[in-house]
Amino acid sequence: MARDPVGKRPSFHQERKGTSFYRIMILLGLIVGSVWVMLSLRRGEITSPFDPTPTPTRISESFFLEARAYFDAGKLDDPSNATPGPGVPPINDSIEAYQAALLGDPNNARAWAELARIQTYSSSMLRNDTERFERLTEAKASADRAVELAPDDSEFRAIRAFVLDWLAFNPLVGAEQRNDLLVEAEREASRAFQLDPQNALALAYYAEILADEQKWTQAEKYAAQAVAQDPESMDTHRVYGYVLETLGKYNSAIQQYQEAARINPNMTFLYVRIGQNFREGIRNPERALEYFDRAAKINQGLDVQNPNPYIEIARTYTQMGQFFAAMINAEKALEFDPTNAHTYGQLGIIFRRARNYEGAMSLLQCAVRGCTASENEMGKAAVESLPLSSVTVAYYYVEYGTNLAFLSRPNENYCPTALEVLGEVRQAYPDDPSLMGIVEDSEGICRRLQGGQVAVPTITPMPTDTPEATP
Repeated sequence: MARDPVGKRPSFHQERKGTSFYRIMILLGLIVGSVWVMLSLRRGEITSPFDPTPTPTRISESFFLEARAYFDAGKLDDPSNATPGPGVPPINDSIEAYQAALLGDPNNARAWAELARIQTYSSSMLRNDTERFERLTEAKASADRAVELAPDDSEFRAIRAFVLDWLAFNPLVGAEQRNDLLVEAEREASRAFQLDPQNALALAYYAEILADEQKWTQAEKYAAQAVAQDPESMDTHRVYGYVLETLGKYNSAIQQYQEAARINPNMTFLYVRIGQNFREGIRNPERALEYFDRAAKINQGLDVQNPNPYIEIARTYTQMGQFFAAMINAEKALEFDPTNAHTYGQLGIIFRRARNYEGAMSLLQCAVRGCTASENEMGKAAVESLPLSSVTVAYYYVEYGTNLAFLSRPNENYCPTALEVLGEVRQAYPDDPSLMGIVEDSEGICRRLQGGQVAVPTITPMPTDTPEATP
């Protein structure tokens, strides 16, 4: 008979003494352990690994889908500003959904880029320049991170260019910083275009920056190409509308904005731009009011407390000479943010054009010089003054200085303050003929008063829109 291989134990062999005792002890231990587990499960002291978790773990992709759904619904930023709790924060808007996605996937470049884009658009729905500046600064940080993670992605660089461009034109940004941001934005957009000349988003944002740099021929060319490459993009139509608006092609601009609104019907800033084009370009205030009202109603449905639609309604009624309706809407805007100096300035202009010069004085003072809560007759809140800029000079400094001069009398002389304000305008914009004409007329009132002429001065009616200063 063949031998077993060396070292192989026979299949059948005699059991060692004592093995059965150990087996019995092991089996008894398993039985006791099983009974303990069953009793613990019944008492809830331990849970089954097969039971669903109380808070299911969500993958990042589900947050992305939720964020895009919120964006389409116009819910970019929840005004309640709910504070995130431990773990996953409550999701109420597009920004929060992207932030939640990034908690689980912090190196997702696309999430950072899309967050930056939505943060930038959401800035247009905020109440004042300070809030918009803070949001745009957050958007820049998000865009920076996206490009850092994926430096050769054309779309991410395009979004960063878009953020830089919008940040550059925030009124709180100084002239030098604005120029630096625009140069960087153009460089970024150019890089995005080089990486992918067929990227419609890169073309659109490049066109927007070129328009801001007054390179209108190139801007119109690229904007048209962007729409042709992606006709179902809100961004491409919005930018093309903006470029056409800067060229004075208001009917065509309105058509592009309307297309953008068709694609994203809850973006209220689009309706504001359509209304502005109807009012300023087409000179059709009734149609303008329709779009401003639509923006206000969408905001109301989303619980967005944005004063801009009401300010635009007030300005439109002012142009139509319906000052009572204008004041009602301006006061509505003030309810949303009683500390917003811009709103006081707009309301002061409305009062002044309604020839309520005394009522305009305290409002314009809050905008130009600031005011305490006790000095603020309407809003009952402290307001910080606006810095003199090409935006504020047209609406506040000239209006305020002129109003003070107009109201001055020998026994109530506001000319020292008026001349101080007008002097600031003269020093800042000596080469702007429109502004200098208003300044000289107002200074003339004070000179006549100092010369003993106490007759009530006459003021040339203000134009439909006070001219802005030339930067």
